[in-house]
Amino acid sequence: MPNDKAFGNVIYSYSRAEAIADGVLVDVTEQAKATGFKLPTVVTDNLYHHYIEPPAGLAGEGQSVTGRLHDLLTLALFAAKRAVNSDRVYFKVAFLMTPGHTETVEVIAHIGPGDSAEPVLTIMLPEDD
Repeated sequence: MPNDKAFGNVIYSYSRAEAIADGVLVDVTEQAKATGFKLPTVVTDNLYHHYIEPPAGLAGEGQSVTGRLHDLLTLALFAAKRAVNSDRVYFKVAFLMTPGHTETVEVIAHIGPGDSAEPVLTIMLPEDD
């Protein structure tokens, strides 16, 4: 185990790659690239399963994972383009939860270091931060 003089021995580590393999983070890099992002991109499982996956009963309402993810990524891109000197942006997304009822949630897009210190993007709910 590496020893860092400032912090001591590493007791436990959990890499981004492990989190993706475990399903804690959902890799949406290909969809993000199609939207205009250039970085590896994930969303948290909480955001994915509660909002990107359409609730039961919305299939006839034109709701799909692809469409909801596209909406999220498009709004994240608009928010990121407005950001100045910040590693994170906050924005709101309205998701149809039942026919005729939307829920607006605050979302965070954060650029930080990946497993090899490369820039990566994580999109999450505030409670996932």
